Amino acid sequence: MTSQIRVLCVDDHRLVREGIALIINREPDMTVVGTAASGADAIAQFKKHLPDVTLMDLKLGRMSGLEAIRAIRQYDGAANIVVLTMYDGDEDVYRALEAGAATYLLKDMLSDDLIDMIREVCAGRRPLTAGIQARLDEHSTYVALTPREIEVLDRVKLGMRNKEIAASLHISEKTIQVHIKNVLLKLKVNDRSAAVNIGLRRGLIHL
Repeated sequence: MTSQIRVLCVDDHRLVREGIALIINREPDMTVVGTAASGADAIAQFKKHLPDVTLMDLKLGRMSGLEAIRAIRQYDGAANIVVLTMYDGDEDVYRALEAGAATYLLKDMLSDDLIDMIREVCAGRRPLTAGIQARLDEHSTYVALTPREIEVLDRVKLGMRNKEIAASLHISEKTIQVHIKNVLLKLKVNDRSAAVNIGLRRGLIHL
């Protein structure tokens, strides 16, 4: 019998972890060697088990899945990480792949497709579904927001006024006005609410 593909499953929901483990463990050539519910635990479990493939959610609480991907890839540049998430924004996809993920999958995919993707990634390939490739193509058409503009937009999402945003970022209110003007221009909208809606849809910011 050939050696099994060793998988680490990272998700903050226990039912999701257990469900994925059931799907994987029924395959004769795969086994789940560990699970983790947080980014910090994901890093620790990766170092402990050195899995062939890591399934990584992006929403993990204090440390995001994106941060965990970067940390794992810094520890092991050959780590095979598959993002498995509900986030489907073009910015989410771009950031994950840029951080070193091998591919990006949505949780509504069929279990057979997930198994096939794990085998593909373990074999050294970097497959992308048509939908995820479309998100990347979409991303390439947008004008990028700067990290500061994203910080400002994230605070606009919370209903903060310009004065409050300026105080929280320790910059002038006038500078905040400039940032918000640039955000509206780049997102091609006329008001703050529309900017927040687009930011959430694209994955620039999250609830």
